[in-house]
Amino acid sequence: MLKQIIRFPKLTEKNTELAQKMNQYVFEVDLSANKHEIKRAVESLLKVKVERVRTAVMHGKKKRLGRSVGRRPNWKKAVVQLKEGQTLEPVKGI
Repeated sequence: MLKQIIRFPKLTEKNTELAQKMNQYVFEVDLSANKHEIKRAVESLLKVKVERVRTAVMHGKKKRLGRSVGRRPNWKKAVVQLKEGQTLEPVKGI
């Protein structure tokens, strides 16, 4: 169940800078997950202590292919701040 809450880490240039300066890491999580579930999942899977969790629903973009218009699905982003002295190595295979 915990693996279903956290889908994968979002590794972008902006998120890497956020991790280095503020000790915050960004994950794509399940749309129905709340902050308490996300905190519990990160702490048990990655063996770190979480200070706070912020979430945002990212709405899917409209995409076109010729005349037909489609939408990408909505997804939820979780910004997890670790406690002082805790760090994460580049995460693979969550």
